[in-house]
Amino acid sequence: MRFSLIVATRGRTRELTELFDSLLAQKNPHGGRRDLEVIVVDQNGDDRLGPVIAAHAGRLALSWRRSAVANACHARNLGLAGARGDIVAFPDDDCLYPQGVLERVDAAFAADPGLAVLTGPAASPSGGLGSGRWRREGGPITPANVWTSVIEFNLFLRREVALSLGGFDERLGPGTDLGSAEGNDLVLRALRAGHRAEYDPALRILHPDKRLTEVARERAYRYGRGFGFVLRRHGVPPSVWLPYFVRPLGGVALSAARLRLGDAAYYWASLRGRLSGFRAGGAA
Repeated sequence: MRFSLIVATRGRTRELTELFDSLLAQKNPHGGRRDLEVIVVDQNGDDRLGPVIAAHAGRLALSWRRSAVANACHARNLGLAGARGDIVAFPDDDCLYPQGVLERVDAAFAADPGLAVLTGPAASPSGGLGSGRWRREGGPITPANVWTSVIEFNLFLRREVALSLGGFDERLGPGTDLGSAEGNDLVLRALRAGHRAEYDPALRILHPDKRLTEVARERAYRYGRGFGFVLRRHGVPPSVWLPYFVRPLGGVALSAARLRLGDAAYYWASLRGRLSGFRAGGAA
């Protein structure tokens, strides 16, 4: 088995169907991919996924697991424990894999036995990039540039590396009060362990761009806390972390001047969260 794709899901059915269909469209040099498994970790309290799983079970190698814990990293780690693929990935239940993504990843790992981690940016369905700031240039990931190189749904690792690191830190990510940066934390731990990680700006996964939406405003404080926590936890210098506190402050001022009070509230919540998480990260 070449790929294990681990999908933590809660509350979505249509989007999960679309993700599965995008996986069915993946190709390899010999036709449709037969070397991938999809491990669905279901955090719903009902059987809403039954029809989705049944509709794809004969076409994808699907494993359906249940978890009563509403924690994305806990679900990802459950899936990782049973994964069989050489390469593991963790697509969100509302993202899409463009054609050629797995072929590109497969080729990169095959060409470079020393490569442990491969990442790329988020692509917006409306065009361009989304879900944050992204590096323009490809190349090695470092503690200085990891913040613009990693997002969980576009993160590919050799399975043995992910297992050796203990998977994701379950204190971080959706379902916790440190709601983000679990992928940055995992890649930084890989770097600290001596593994090599690369960022490929052409390796793109489609994902709804939720910046400055009502959803983003509601979770801005929790996501900011996770980001601030991981910044402090890994001891990056002020030249790295300081801009991530100046930018949201500038966002507050600019949005208020334009009378975009909802946007100003988002930036203010994000800033408060980053400060709170940064203080907590010093004790981690």
